[in-house]
This record gives sequence, structure tokens and C-alpha cells, in this order.
Amino acid sequence: MNIRLVSIGRRMPRWVEEGYAEYAKRLPASCQLELVALDPTRRTVKGTRSAADLQRIRADEGNRLLRAIPDGSLVVALDECGRSWSTADLAQELTGWLGEGRDVALLVGGPDGLAPACLDRADRCWSLSALTFPHSLVRVIVAEQIYRAWTLVQGHPYHRA
Repeated sequence: MNIRLVSIGRRMPRWVEEGYAEYAKRLPASCQLELVALDPTRRTVKGTRSAADLQRIRADEGNRLLRAIPDGSLVVALDECGRSWSTADLAQELTGWLGEGRDVALLVGGPDGLAPACLDRADRCWSLSALTFPHSLVRVIVAEQIYRAWTLVQGHPYHRA
């Protein structure tokens, strides 16, 4: 099973790339985590936040996220309106994913969020927290939490709750 973290945003700070890579490399081939980073959509005028421009940006990014989902994948949208999962909940989800043998695509929108089409396509909607995180930090958090859930499923001592 492959888990693809399909995310808007490239050119992350080195600490983000290193943090993500550290947790992704800890996972076995049977639960591989792969990053698919897509360029953000250009704004019409730098610094503008008109409703029409934001709708256009979300729609364009959403279309590109949807095209990056491999056929047959289970789709999980990361969105503030999603369900909050504890580590045990995520471990249970991961167990189900591993049991199904389907690939999983985790969708992370740009700074302006996911397009409605992405939320409609999602099989599940996951909220990392009621807090707002920097967009780049989400990659590190997701990688660490996937690794933590995998260790919990495996009975590895990394997760000590």
C-alpha cells in the first residue's frame, strides 16, 4: 500500500523537507509515504484576496489535486471541517487501509483551503486540529502521525500512550 500526500506547495524550507523525510523513511515498503507536491496557483494580482480570485485559485488547485489521485485510491481530505482523529483512531484507519490493500491519497490544499470538488470526492475528511497550522508544517505533522499510527499498529514502543 502506498500513501500519497498530495499537497499544494513547493519550495518548502529545509527543516520541513528534513522533518517530512525523516518520518517517511522510517515507514516500511508495505506502508510507503510519498509526497506529491504541486505548484500553487498564481494570484491574478499579488496580494489580492477577492472572492472571485480565491474561488478561481481553489478551483484550479482542486482540479490539479484531483488529477494527481491514482485510480482506485481511497481519498482523505485534510480540512478544518473534518473529523478529528486521535492517534488510536488514525491507527484504526491505517489498519483498515492496510487490510483493504488500496492506495490512499491524502489531499492538502493551498493556503486558501481545498476546493469543494476535493471535499466531494473525499471518502473521509480529517481535521488535524482545531488549531491553524502553517501550511508547511502540515506535511511534517502528517508524516509523523502516519509513522506513529504505524508503530502503534505494529506494537512498536515509539507510541507510549
